[in-house]
Amino acid sequence: MAETETYMKYRDHHQPVEVRVEDLLSRMTLEEKIGQMTQIDRSVASFDVMKNYFIGSVLSGGDSVPFPKATTEDWINIINKFQEGALATRLEIPMFYGIDAVHGHAVVYNSTVFPHNIGLGATRQVAITS
Repeated sequence: MAETETYMKYRDHHQPVEVRVEDLLSRMTLEEKIGQMTQIDRSVASFDVMKNYFIGSVLSGGDSVPFPKATTEDWINIINKFQEGALATRLEIPMFYGIDAVHGHAVVYNSTVFPHNIGLGATRQVAITS
């Protein structure tokens, strides 16, 4: 016999945000709250780390790549595994993922990288009048 699911306001998108947040926070343990406030580097993230420590955010900063010549598909598979770990927690809170890619995804194999904005601006010829 299947168990009846408990109604959770935080999962009900019809509820006001304030109600959803209050409900979620009231259900969280101290460890879950600490985990949700924690951001780790991609190099130390895994399904198990996300699940066991309730990590809220993962960042690929600078040269943080999974392996040389990792393709877009490789990145998607890796990040999806982190998300699966986050969603395997008791409250199923999804993680945020960030990548240091202001000018393009330079760490993704065969990606496009754009010049700095000041470099773009320096390429324009503007008439200076006094």
